[in-house]
Amino acid sequence: MKKDLSKMSLRELWELFPIFLTEHQAIWRDWYDAEAQRLQTLLPKETVIRISHIGSTAVHGIRAKPIIDILIEITNDCKMERLSPILREAGYLSMHAENTRASFNRGYTPNGFAEKVFHLHLRYKGDHDELYFRDYLNDRPDTAKAYETLKLHLWMQYEHDRDAYTAGKTEFVTTCTKLAKAFYGDRYN
Repeated sequence: MKKDLSKMSLRELWELFPIFLTEHQAIWRDWYDAEAQRLQTLLPKETVIRISHIGSTAVHGIRAKPIIDILIEITNDCKMERLSPILREAGYLSMHAENTRASFNRGYTPNGFAEKVFHLHLRYKGDHDELYFRDYLNDRPDTAKAYETLKLHLWMQYEHDRDAYTAGKTEFVTTCTKLAKAFYGDRYN
């Protein structure tokens, strides 16, 4: 009998899709590049400002969940609801939507993770703190390793609790992002 992901409890989903970290893989950049190109052909060009590789798979040399995080910044006059059907048609599942942010996943199957898994973060222009965090870690290997160490500790503690795993990283991410924005200034504006 095929599992229906939409009918599963959060606990069941966390069991089916546990947190696990792997060594950094060079192929992740290729996966991002191919998916970004695919998204550029699907989404209306006049609405997309920037598509970026974010998250730990975009940080050189650290372990990461093998999930490619993609940030899509759109123009302020574009309604997110306009893009949702296009993304669903492209195989993405809507995970969360509010007025200024939406998130979509692709690669979650009733049997667990597919070979390639993507988290897509749809945001309006200027909502891109993840770019600063990514650059800060890539420019500071010691800080990136400290982040990796924190994630390894949290993985062991919260393998089946994604919310707690994410909450455990929040202070580190917030601190580094604040430092990065002060250092890089208006790099992405």
